Amino acid sequence: MIIDLPVENPRAARSPVGAVLLDAYGTLLRMHDPVPRLRALLAAEGHHHAEAVVAAALREEIAHYRAHHDRGRDAPSLAGLRRDCARVLASGLGGDAPPPERLAPMLVDSLRFSLYPDALPALDALDSAGVPVAVVSNWDCGLPEVLGSLGVAHRFAAVAVSAVVGAAKPAPAIFHHALERLGVRPGAALHCGDMPVADCEGARAAGVRAVLLDRAGGHPETPCPRIATLAELPALAGA
Repeated sequence: MIIDLPVENPRAARSPVGAVLLDAYGTLLRMHDPVPRLRALLAAEGHHHAEAVVAAALREEIAHYRAHHDRGRDAPSLAGLRRDCARVLASGLGGDAPPPERLAPMLVDSLRFSLYPDALPALDALDSAGVPVAVVSNWDCGLPEVLGSLGVAHRFAAVAVSAVVGAAKPAPAIFHHALERLGVRPGAALHCGDMPVADCEGARAAGVRAVLLDRAGGHPETPCPRIATLAELPALAGA
């Protein structure tokens, strides 16, 4: 259900769009709990830890990754970032872990993503309507590989990731980068993501219409209209 909020240009808000930009994590993709798999991988190599210990160590690693993911701009720098993340993880495990060169691939192997159930139907509807779609995400250079592993990389006319572009949401530059790839002006695009600041405020600062995906209803006050599911997105795009 769409929750109506004031928009700056009501006529523009009702018009079809020339392209749709989509956030990745939290919008298209979800991550499954990595704790059980990582704990099993560690145990298989003789490093036995309680579930709570692994979970706490992973929280530290994830915080480190989020603060530094833009270092992963190409394959060599991404490998270095992953080794650093492995060191943070090992420290959280009390040092009882494989060396970073071994722990890093185990960490990556424990991170499993899948599409939200409403993602493919929305992409199908946009594709049927001839609306080009791009991904705009704060992520390292490995995002295209993740999308490829899920069988959807070919559905996007562009994938703009902060580590490669050199700008992260809410900076307008990452939105403009995607739109330049699409050949679409900002005023003719619609962006959808799950973060009020990074997605709503960032898109609007770039001159792009924005809608917040709020599946859980956790953002009653936002700077842009809300939808509860991606199933509502095609209609907003005129599809």
